[in-house]
Amino acid sequence: MESGINQSPATSQEVQVKKSFLSQLGPALITSALVLGPGSLTLSSKIGAIYGMQLIWILVIVVFFMMMYTEMSTRIGMASKESFIQVMKTKWGKPASLLIGLGAFLVTASFQAGNALGSGLAVSAITGSSPTFWILAITILGMGLVFAKNFYNILEKLMLGLVMIMLVSFVITLILTKPSLTDVLSGFAPAIPDGSLPLIIALTATSFSIVGAVYQSYLIQEKGWTLQQNHSSVKETYWGIFILGFISMMIMICAAAILKPKGIVVNSVSEMGMALEPLYGNWATIVFMVGLFGASFSSQVGNATIGGSMLADGLGLGSKLSSKSVKGLILLVMAFGSLIGIIFGGAPINMIIFAQAITIVIVPFIAIAILVVANDEKIMGSLKNTLWKNIVGTAGLIVLILLAVNNIINIFF
Repeated sequence: MESGINQSPATSQEVQVKKSFLSQLGPALITSALVLGPGSLTLSSKIGAIYGMQLIWILVIVVFFMMMYTEMSTRIGMASKESFIQVMKTKWGKPASLLIGLGAFLVTASFQAGNALGSGLAVSAITGSSPTFWILAITILGMGLVFAKNFYNILEKLMLGLVMIMLVSFVITLILTKPSLTDVLSGFAPAIPDGSLPLIIALTATSFSIVGAVYQSYLIQEKGWTLQQNHSSVKETYWGIFILGFISMMIMICAAAILKPKGIVVNSVSEMGMALEPLYGNWATIVFMVGLFGASFSSQVGNATIGGSMLADGLGLGSKLSSKSVKGLILLVMAFGSLIGIIFGGAPINMIIFAQAITIVIVPFIAIAILVVANDEKIMGSLKNTLWKNIVGTAGLIVLILLAVNNIINIFF
């Protein structure tokens, strides 16, 4: 009896630590899960299949910039009494707030078809049934979640579960492929192989999502974190975005180990899952497809949440996930993506070009807005940007401007 009594305080403390850690894994995990969609995984697969481990270092840099801007947005969410768009409305006027809200909505809606299609294809590959049926069924499931009474709490738990599914699935895939540690480490040495620039640009654009980063401030306010949670929330932000990079890196390494030696170039991440079957059996493909479903469904729900919430905020309808207006616009993004995915089998090229055109304007604008707010002492107080964070933020802004210039050249010239 005495032995049991002596152990219980320690056991209780361990349980409390675990619960405390998991309770902090919320906003940044949602941000990470919504950014890590089928598009990101397809690019990681394609890069690994063509260039092996050579571009791992690019992913590290891109994720670092994403981490820093998400951290800035975390501090903005804690320091400000208003939503980010309402802060910008006060600072720069209604046109600026409307531009941010409308831009976020258009960008997320334009890429939603790929998320819906990824969810449907993943389950279809596991069950052997129609992708169209699963696109509709999964979309209806996502819509049902939006109507839940405590949508944020459900969203947080859902994303935690889906991220864990992704981690387990892709870690198993990584173990199966047995990549060379020497080759992996060589990928951290900067090198730009011939012909790799377009894929580098695409990987940067998908993994460094400024719209996802700015929505972190909304998630922080939904969770109710204040200045007292500064230390824990910043740590959670770093962990959440690190997971984003780690999963993308695992996919790139697996593709380099499996596909590159065979000269197989994938056009979708589901093709990489199929490539596992001849080597490791049907169960390996199923494990991979479960991870793909986690990535696709998390982006399908999370992407729609960003677009709907930020458009509602830009229109002055509020931004809380409990708002009927916000819920309605989230459902609109979900329905639009599924409809386009079923009709066209993916986002049409004109829609992607349209999204890129919107991105040219909105992404650098949002990045500048984040930097401006993060340096406003009246809003931020003690959480104002340090010199180091301004240097990193400016470097990230330059990267986004270069991406915008590249898009202008591709679209108009």
